[in-house]
Amino acid sequence: MTSPKYRRILLKLSGESLAGEHNYGIDVNAADTLAATIKSIYDLGVEIALVIGAGNLWRGKDGLDHGMERATADHMGMLATVMNALALADGLGRVGIDTRVQTAIEMKAVAEPYIRGRAIRHLEKGRVVIIGAGTGNPYFTTDTAAALRAMEIDAELLVKATKVDGVYESDPHINPDAKRFETITYIEALNMGLKVMDGTALTLCMENEMPIVVLNLWQPDSLKNTVMGHTVGTLVSY
Repeated sequence: MTSPKYRRILLKLSGESLAGEHNYGIDVNAADTLAATIKSIYDLGVEIALVIGAGNLWRGKDGLDHGMERATADHMGMLATVMNALALADGLGRVGIDTRVQTAIEMKAVAEPYIRGRAIRHLEKGRVVIIGAGTGNPYFTTDTAAALRAMEIDAELLVKATKVDGVYESDPHINPDAKRFETITYIEALNMGLKVMDGTALTLCMENEMPIVVLNLWQPDSLKNTVMGHTVGTLVSY
């Protein structure tokens, strides 16, 4: 069998990927589906780190709209990502994958503190590492956390998993004629205001030459084909 093109990746998941058909909360069946998808590339020998959002449990904007302090809203979101990380770790464990949850905010009773060297060592030993609590700081999104951790663990590729099959010039749900990009440069994405990742995350990837693939995780074998080097979704690079 042909070897994967990418040996170590960071996979950025939205919190909604755990919500299932209810679009809220944690659906155990959705966790099982995600675990099976991740296992398809784990079995190829790919080293995998994960960062997951919290949109299925908490959206900071809702708090801000009611006058909540931004730092408080963001810290609540960080804690919600840890709940998602634990749920996903449980799903991965049920398919036989050894997993470690690390968090940027220390909570030693439920997870390891995030330590770069330890995370890399887990990956080298064949463990999947799920990194929760964002960067540990308010005002930074999980997109930025994913970009930062991808750089820190020396990932070869950052994969942003969505429900859309790539990056479009406008919302394809609103404009069915919207153009989809097969490849695009970082600066083009920034200048056009495309919703690849937030500007901080995208700039960080650009400055450190971290390629990004945006794909629809729910398309059969999309993630597997990506790590094998096939063209899937949209590649953002120089």
